[in-house]
Amino acid sequence: MGNQVFRKQSPLPESPASRAHHEMFSMKEMPSPQSLFSAYASMAGSIMLFRSMANDLIPAPVRSYVAAGIRRLFNSQSSLLTLIIEETNGISPNQIFEAAEIYLSTKITSDTSRLRISKTPKDKNPTLRLEKGEELTDSFEGIPLLWTFNSQDHDKNSNNPNNGPTLFPPKAERRYFELKFDKTQRYKILNSYIPFLLDRALAMKNQERRLKMYTMNSSGCYSGKWESVNLEHPATFETVAMEAEGKKAVMEDLDRFLKRKAFYKRVGRAWKRGYLLYGPPGTGKSSLVAAMANYLKFDIYDLQLGNVVQDSDLRKLLLTTGNRSILVIEDIDCTVELPDRHHADWPNHPNEIQLTLSGLLNFIDGLWSSCGDERIIIFTTNNKDRLDPALLRPGRMDMHIHMSYCTFHGFKLLAANYLQIGHTGHRLFPEIESLLDATEVTPAQIAEELMKSEDADVSLEGLVKVLKRKKLEQEEEENNDNGEDGEEEGKLREAKKLKVEARKKVATRVTRRKFLRGRNF
Repeated sequence: MGNQVFRKQSPLPESPASRAHHEMFSMKEMPSPQSLFSAYASMAGSIMLFRSMANDLIPAPVRSYVAAGIRRLFNSQSSLLTLIIEETNGISPNQIFEAAEIYLSTKITSDTSRLRISKTPKDKNPTLRLEKGEELTDSFEGIPLLWTFNSQDHDKNSNNPNNGPTLFPPKAERRYFELKFDKTQRYKILNSYIPFLLDRALAMKNQERRLKMYTMNSSGCYSGKWESVNLEHPATFETVAMEAEGKKAVMEDLDRFLKRKAFYKRVGRAWKRGYLLYGPPGTGKSSLVAAMANYLKFDIYDLQLGNVVQDSDLRKLLLTTGNRSILVIEDIDCTVELPDRHHADWPNHPNEIQLTLSGLLNFIDGLWSSCGDERIIIFTTNNKDRLDPALLRPGRMDMHIHMSYCTFHGFKLLAANYLQIGHTGHRLFPEIESLLDATEVTPAQIAEELMKSEDADVSLEGLVKVLKRKKLEQEEEENNDNGEDGEEEGKLREAKKLKVEARKKVATRVTRRKFLRGRNF
């Protein structure tokens, strides 16, 4: 036995009958799909029953406290911080949510699988927004950021346990953004990224917003209210028939005005700017106002001083104008006569001066002018010399813009816009240039001729005829003026001669009388 060696014996081969028995036994141990589905349904029903019982038996504050504790437990082990940005703050809209929605629409990439698209009648283009559960990545100064849009149904019974009527019923859907980033970058995100988000969204909103044209309502200035329509004027700085240097100067001045909010506050001045547009009728003053509004994305308030009765109405109208607006007072030279303007129908004080020059000046640059930011005041006039010098000084009308007759540069802009003539020009351009140098014609008159035909040859030939006729008319007027001047000078010389002769006759009679008196002595 001691020398006996134990060897491992190989297992005996399994018979076919035994193998079949084992396979049948293993088949019986594996559950069927029906039993799996039944078990899943039973478990889901148990969970739903437990959740319903918990909602009924456990008060909402306790449930919120437990959920918050669980989140703190998991968040304490994470290096990420999550900001929840809800759509509303009680009954007030959350500006950060709106800004995030606008800003993130520019961060959509091809990796985003689901988006919401919408368009209202007032929108120029469709808008894209994130769908529920979609994520977007962003970065700020090298900090990676993860945005997630979420939406869930409100628990309608959580704030109203008695199921009674509520003053502000909860919305059916709770929409919010989640912003995740590294905890160590908390102050950078809160102090820099969130303000950047708000500013960027505001700039995008202003860029896309529909401009409004305001005028006084049917009740006049007594109500101090404005009525508005959409401003659809297509004028831009590219289409205004104005010299390139003057156009560039206006655009640079507007850009400088927009960027100097802190400067105006530091020097103690209201954030506003005044412009005076002067020149003959038809030189494009109204078109330039529309171009400035489209360039700045400012609303326009059209103020007719002829409908303003007294200074208090003027102040009331100013207080009801919005920021980022242009207040236009057209034809200031012929709208009202200041300061001796009387309103005879005023019931109590028929002889009282209602709208005064001092009231208008205080409206422009006095204490009332500081009620609002980013405002531009534009006066237009055909005769600058008729305006009171007090209106023209810097601080009231900061920039004077002369809108002159059409030059060859302005004509080329009009030809490009109306006839689509490029930089190569046209065979009639040299003749038109010489005629424009010798003729005073407004851009409105040029545009009227260019609109008569879409054929460049026909339109420009008609313009040449008009310019030649105007040149002859102006030469005849100058000759008539010179002739009238010559006749007047001749009359003056004749009158002077008659006076001299009369004096001579008087002197002769006096001398003769003296002589005769001497002989009598």
